Amino acid sequence: MSAPEHKWERPFDAVLGVASAAILLCMMLLTFVDVVARYLFNFPLRGGFEVTELMLLVLIFAGLPLVSHADEHVTMDFIDRLLPPRAVRMVVRGAHALCAAVMFFLTWQVWIKAGRIAAYGDTTDVLKITVGPFVYFMAAMILLTGLVHMYKVFVPGAARASQATT
Repeated sequence: MSAPEHKWERPFDAVLGVASAAILLCMMLLTFVDVVARYLFNFPLRGGFEVTELMLLVLIFAGLPLVSHADEHVTMDFIDRLLPPRAVRMVVRGAHALCAAVMFFLTWQVWIKAGRIAAYGDTTDVLKITVGPFVYFMAAMILLTGLVHMYKVFVPGAARASQATT
């Protein structure tokens, strides 16, 4: 039995999910074209590796809030059988609170690093793509992940409810 979904949850999942899928598709197409151009025409795509790296960064960090929202992180539930359901709920909420705190700390640190990178004007080697906005994006997605974990501290979800009853 699933918990009631709030109005913002489905669009949140859809936007990040579609963006992640589009980025993955672009990465696959870029890799395909690069390999074909490299081996059939001896003409690799200039900067293809850099663009792939940046798309991978966006893919990973756009997926982080999705994974947290869906409770799809790796978990170990061996202690859950020893605890009553109420204690399991408290442990799960405590874990979400700890994750939120860590994410907020990481957001702060990555934001500081993004400021330095932007101030230096760092770019990729071949295509000279500015790196700063990508690091700011990382910080924003880590912040969003922290907010998702804070939300999960206060609003129980389907996965948490089933964990507490099994």
